Amino acid sequence: MVKAPARWPVAEAPAPELVLERFAPEETYKTRVYGALKQAIIGMEIYASPEPTWIDERQLSERMGVSRTPVREAIAMLEQEGFVKSLPRRGIMVLRKTKREVIEMIQAWAALESMAVRLLIERASDEEIASLRKIFSGFGEGHKPADYPSEYSAANLAFHQTLIRLSGSKLLAELTDNIVLHVRGIRQITIGRDDRATRSMADHMAIIEALEKRDVPLAERLSRDHTLGLAAYVEAHSEGIFD
Repeated sequence: MVKAPARWPVAEAPAPELVLERFAPEETYKTRVYGALKQAIIGMEIYASPEPTWIDERQLSERMGVSRTPVREAIAMLEQEGFVKSLPRRGIMVLRKTKREVIEMIQAWAALESMAVRLLIERASDEEIASLRKIFSGFGEGHKPADYPSEYSAANLAFHQTLIRLSGSKLLAELTDNIVLHVRGIRQITIGRDDRATRSMADHMAIIEALEKRDVPLAERLSRDHTLGLAAYVEAHSEGIFD
């Protein structure tokens, strides 16, 4: 009887090693500068005037107390996200979206948020859903949204961001984050027109009621229609904003 040749034990392939490098201080500064600069740009009322808004790399460096390298890198990141554009020999311009771009962004936001509402109903607790009401607890007959447009605009933004967060989807949060921030400037202007703040508040309360009942079809429709209402308003009443 012929014996089978002995087999050498097969060595297991080594597990792939994750190679990481330490963050350099300059990279840490870049991230911090990026966050601060992004928030500053978002807070600017760039649609309030037809004149372009410019930012200066050297002045930013001096005001933030950092070298120009992290400022330049942060600006590059913001340019990729569509917030600014570097123009040779002219400087860095804060970008204003066109009317068509804004409408398409709002439409995309409506689609994404309606999915977020469905996930929210499946995943969020009653207490988390109830937290949406607290966002508007300071408004009432003696403190009407229409009389405090800036304050209501901030509450409105918090409402939509909370809806996305309560969906539990990190991807939805990433997809909608910059859309909401880009559209924020337009909403700040339009919210004070034609008593839109009052109607917006009523829409929000209706959405919350549908969420509390965990009525998926109704909540999806109300959320989608509410956001698409902004798109329709921009389409019909954007005079003086994009000119």
